[in-house]
Amino acid sequence: MSPPHYSVAWKKNHIVLVLCVLLHPENELDFPSVGFQCAGNRRTAMSKTKTVKGVGWGVSAIGNAVWGGSKLSDVLELVGIPKLTSTTKFGGKYVEFVSIDRCKEENGGPYKASITLSQATNPEADVLLACEMNGEPLNRDHGYPLRVVVPGVIGARSVKWLEAINIIAEECQGFFVQKDYKMFPPSVNWDNINWSSRRPQMDFPVQCVICSVEDMTTIPPGKVKISGYAASGGGRGIERVDVSVDGGKSWMEASRFQKSGIPYTADDDDNSDKWAWVLFEVTAEIQQSTEIIAKAVDSAGNVQPEKVEDIWNLRGILNTSWHRIQLQVIDSNP
Repeated sequence: MSPPHYSVAWKKNHIVLVLCVLLHPENELDFPSVGFQCAGNRRTAMSKTKTVKGVGWGVSAIGNAVWGGSKLSDVLELVGIPKLTSTTKFGGKYVEFVSIDRCKEENGGPYKASITLSQATNPEADVLLACEMNGEPLNRDHGYPLRVVVPGVIGARSVKWLEAINIIAEECQGFFVQKDYKMFPPSVNWDNINWSSRRPQMDFPVQCVICSVEDMTTIPPGKVKISGYAASGGGRGIERVDVSVDGGKSWMEASRFQKSGIPYTADDDDNSDKWAWVLFEVTAEIQQSTEIIAKAVDSAGNVQPEKVEDIWNLRGILNTSWHRIQLQVIDSNP
């Protein structure tokens, strides 16, 4: 595709930005790192408590990338919607993103999602119309030629293969907004579910995962490096990561970092990217088989639930329970 340009089509009380006209090059910018996390991350572990519906994700339904494009707040301002607007003169309160991708859940219609207009027009929310990823044009799987990036929010709201952006009065009525990705209590099942009783999930809660060792790994006794990632939605930083190597009897605080050689702080400053994951690391002496646990606290003081049973839900979303790894220690030289 040639260097993109945007124009605007007006349709009654809607503002529609169509895909065949893209971004003004002078508005393009390099964007801080953004971590995307599927709402179903760690679903497989939740299904061990009780069967859930959804793709069986392990701990890797998350990623981090540097994006290039234009802020949605700047693009909307070009068509007459000022920054920090919550309602347009036509009564628009939401921004709907419509994909070229058709899906069976929409009866052959397009995948779509929405965010509030106040979020879309807030420059600090950093909502992006992205055409580049890690310095390269978007590839097909990541939404070429254009996608929306909504930081701090579950991945389902960052629509790929963008066809149109609509300013609408009510929240998007698409399947994946109204009848999926909602957090229900453990008491709700497929016989008594009422989709309208819960709001669509947006921010993801604080999450922490051990990546350096897998469950039921066999190791010799000695020093073990325990590392992984932590993340929280809404731009909240990671205040600390606690690691236990004795099943939760005692804890040690792990070191945190995002940028090599630069100490991480949970504040939104030059030492941190507020939308990116935070990596953690600690080294411990382990002499016998044990359970390793990791849990995080974000900058708002939010903590992870101890037990997955307490947050079980029929769609298997938002498994942010303490991450537990069983280690088998075998001394080959007794």
